Amino acid sequence: MLNKPKYSLFSNAKYALDGLKDLVKNESSFKLEIIVLLIVIPIIIYLDKTIIEKLLLFSSIMLILIIEAINGAIERVVDLVTKEYHPLAGKAKDAGSSAVFLSVVFAIIVWSSILLKG
Repeated sequence: MLNKPKYSLFSNAKYALDGLKDLVKNESSFKLEIIVLLIVIPIIIYLDKTIIEKLLLFSSIMLILIIEAINGAIERVVDLVTKEYHPLAGKAKDAGSSAVFLSVVFAIIVWSSILLKG
């Protein structure tokens, strides 16, 4: 049987918020990315860009947070399965880290393209 409680909108929202609290409390990368988001939101608001460009700027930063949350989940599951070194465990964690890296590269490309366009 799956370890899955009955669906409830409020319970599921609580689980999601608990997950966010845990990420902020235990993941230094996630904390840093939240700080970056809080810094860039006012910048995005005051930039003289279209609403679509502003949404792209915001979305590119949010994507980093989303991928970081998934990476945190991968790391926790791997650590739950084994505390010992295993090549596949390392590859799983590396793949999660690669996803975060690619999301950062994507954000840099989006920001550069929008801010440097003539």
